[in-house]
Parts: sequence; C-alpha cells; structure tokens
Amino acid sequence: MEFDPTRPKWEQIRDVIRERISSGEYPPHTLISEVRLEAEFRVARMTVRKATAALREEGLIVTTTGMGSFVAERRSPGSGAGSAEDES
Repeated sequence: MEFDPTRPKWEQIRDVIRERISSGEYPPHTLISEVRLEAEFRVARMTVRKATAALREEGLIVTTTGMGSFVAERRSPGSGAGSAEDES
C-alpha cells in the first residue's frame, strides 16, 4: 500500500480495515492481528494500535485481554435478542 503523505498512516490503515470489515472480507469473529498488520503495512506497532483503538471506539472490533482483537458482530438497526443472527 502506498500511503498518502497528507494523512496520518494510522487513519489510512483504519480506513482499509474498516472497508475490509464492511465488505465482508473480515467477517465477525475474525482475529485482527497487530503483528500481521504491522508486517503488511510496514509500520510500527504503535501505528497499528492507534488504528485498532479507533476501530474499537467505533464498535467495529472488540478486544479481549489475553486473546486479541476480533471483528465485532454486525448490528443492523432494529436487531436484538431473538433475531435470526442470534440463533447460530
């Protein structure tokens, strides 16, 4: 990936991951590996952590201590307990 020099790298990485989540390339429960992203984008771990922190604040990923960060379940408007998505 070629970075836009006018925008912070972490924002661009966040945008790429957000697009992968919304397109279904990263379905719910997919591990978001900081090590893999660090290697893929050739950036420092702190840059990847800023991107994942932003995604976590948006509710797109969840982080479990000792396990890692994963794509969050998709919530459509009006979905809740008892919906077809919850019955898997």
